Amino acid sequence: MAETAVLRKEYLERLVGWREKAVIKVITGVRRCGKSTLLSQYMEYLRSSAVPDDRIVFVNLEDLEYRDLLTADSLYAYIKNRLSESAWTYVFIDEVQQCAEFERAVDSLFIQKNVDLYITGSNAYMLSGELATLLSGRYVELSMLPLSFAEYAGFTGALKDGPAKAFDSYLSSGSFPYIAVLLSGFTGPRDMLIRRYVRPYIEGIYNTILIKDVAKREQIRDTAVLQDIVRFLCSAIGSPISARNIANTLNSGGRKISVNTVEACLGALRESFIFYRISRFDIKGKEHLKTLGKYYIVDTGIRDLLLAASSADLGHLLENVICLELMRRGFKVNTGKVGEKEVDFVAQGPGGTSYYQAAASVLDPAVLERELAPLRKIEDNHPKYLLTLDEYMNGANYDGIRQFNAVEWLLGR
Repeated sequence: MAETAVLRKEYLERLVGWREKAVIKVITGVRRCGKSTLLSQYMEYLRSSAVPDDRIVFVNLEDLEYRDLLTADSLYAYIKNRLSESAWTYVFIDEVQQCAEFERAVDSLFIQKNVDLYITGSNAYMLSGELATLLSGRYVELSMLPLSFAEYAGFTGALKDGPAKAFDSYLSSGSFPYIAVLLSGFTGPRDMLIRRYVRPYIEGIYNTILIKDVAKREQIRDTAVLQDIVRFLCSAIGSPISARNIANTLNSGGRKISVNTVEACLGALRESFIFYRISRFDIKGKEHLKTLGKYYIVDTGIRDLLLAASSADLGHLLENVICLELMRRGFKVNTGKVGEKEVDFVAQGPGGTSYYQAAASVLDPAVLERELAPLRKIEDNHPKYLLTLDEYMNGANYDGIRQFNAVEWLLGR
């Protein structure tokens, strides 16, 4: 499969770090973000480390070849018969949620001697129910996202046209790994490529997620309402929202939808990893707030598919990309409240806390002051950053607030 050419080095290194540790490695993420590819790359790493094929057991539960393994008993029996009694056996179960009561099979395999167990899933629901209860403290989750801008640029060679054009391509084409494969192997006009290949591919992913992972699980028959909610979220990226204001907006347009229905849809969209909800954090009071979180989409190409993009969207899209990048880098991300002002991101990680504002441009002095104002109100000494697309203000310092070019920051420069 061509997608395997996109090496997910950072995720691979994390898996290698957990090799033969006494925990189940649970890899989660939106469909087509590269989970299966990551397993393939890890299995190749094992083979290169002299692990023989008979000690690697791989099952993809979305493949018809394994259609007889969709019950816990059959899945467990199939894998149990392939375990080695004297050496480590590496067991990989892809899209494990397809198996009824899969948690029983996973639990039984985990307690076997010399079993190193890895499972993937495209829905967070599997970690919010029986599996989490049954295996509390015995699994580690590796939350996977589509390609970062650095991965995308490195694989496609997009930087040859300059960082700005490369970033524009990333925003509109999206970050699913196979998109990068298409872009790297195609020499025709970019607009034709997107129209003929990229958009149909993204549309297929989106429809599968919406029908298979959201509507089916929540038993939503009116998928038009669900799509209206998705479009609302896409148009409101970076804005505080609630289920109630979504319901009020849709009802004012002629829909009849309850707040409870909206909440169920939002939950399913989060669990399918198509949207991430970022909670608010009171910086001064040091407490999390329950109301008015912000939603960010897993891939800007899906948003580009659903909405007519405009130049006014650029700041929101940049904010979306920065949020996902902070998550990739291992930060717990919240949006910050300081008095009456909002800080785009409060990023908390092993190295401490840092604050980020994102804006397309701050060349206008009034816009610069508006973006700096929330950061200036923060009284602690944690690092504060302003990330913009302005090329000529990289490294500027405003009383300890550092401004950097967002594209360079995304590239790790």
